[in-house]
Amino acid sequence: MVDVNTLLDLAKERPSGLSNEDIQSMIPDARLEDIAETINKCLKTGSLELYQNNNKLLYKYKDLSKSSSTKGLDCEEKVVFKLIEEAGNKGIWIRDIRHKSNLNMTQLNKVLKSLETKKFIKVVKSVAASKKKVYMLYNLEPDSSITGGAWYQDQDFEAEFVDVLNQQCLRFLTEKAESAKALGPILSRKKSYARVDEVHEFISELRISKVPLAVGDIESILYTIVLDNKAERIYSDDGYLYRATNGLIPSTGIIKVPCGICPIQERCTEDGKVNPRVCVYLTEWLDY
Repeated sequence: MVDVNTLLDLAKERPSGLSNEDIQSMIPDARLEDIAETINKCLKTGSLELYQNNNKLLYKYKDLSKSSSTKGLDCEEKVVFKLIEEAGNKGIWIRDIRHKSNLNMTQLNKVLKSLETKKFIKVVKSVAASKKKVYMLYNLEPDSSITGGAWYQDQDFEAEFVDVLNQQCLRFLTEKAESAKALGPILSRKKSYARVDEVHEFISELRISKVPLAVGDIESILYTIVLDNKAERIYSDDGYLYRATNGLIPSTGIIKVPCGICPIQERCTEDGKVNPRVCVYLTEWLDY
C-alpha cells in the first residue's frame, strides 16, 4: 500500500491538481491497486478532493486543520479545540491543555468528552508514554514519533519483524557483493555497493510487511547492520551507499577475560598483594 503521507506530500507540491499519471510517474514502484486504495482513503477523510478538468481527473490537497469548523462549539470548547489544532499531528498532553486553557480538571474532561463525541478530536496512544493521553484533530494521521512508525504494533515493539527485515536487507547486500566478485577487484568493490532505494524496492517486492515502509525505514535498518559490523556505509552523490562486509576477526578468548587486558598482570601472584582472590574486576566478571 502507498503511504498516505507520501501521497499528500505529492499533492501539496501540485496545488493545481495531481493526476493518476503524475502519481504513477512519481511513485513508479507502486501497484495501481495500492495507489487506488490510498487515494480512496484520502477522499474518505477529506484530505484529497476530486476535480475534473478537460475530462481529466485531478486530486487536490485539502488542509483539514485549516478547514475545520468550530460551529456549534461553546467558548470553552473553542479554546480547547484551538490548542489541539495548534499541536498538529504530534498531539498535545492533557496536562498541557489544562495549563494553557486554565480550566479545572472536571471542566476539561467534560469539554474533551464533548469534542470526542462530536468527532472534532481523538485520543491517540503514544509509544513514549502509554499512560498519558495525546489529543489531536480527528482527521489527522499521527506522527511516527507518537505511533512508533512501522516498528510498533499496538504500542509493542515488533522485535521479530525488525529481525526479519535486518536479515533480508543483509541478504540483499550479501548477494549483490557475491554477484560482483567476478568483475575484478576494483569494479567488484564498486558494484557491490547498493543504494537505499534499491534495498527498499527489494523489501517491497518481498511483501513481508503488512504496513507500507518508507525509504527512511529501510535506511534505519541498514544503519543497524552497519553498527553490527556486517556492512559498511559510504557517502556519494546519490546519498549513502551500503556494502556487506566480513567484519572484524573475532577476539581471542583471553581478551574477553579481565586478566587478558590487565595492565599489572605481571605483578599478580598467588600469594602477593595483587592476586586473583582480591581482584574486584575478576570477581565482577565471574558474577556476571
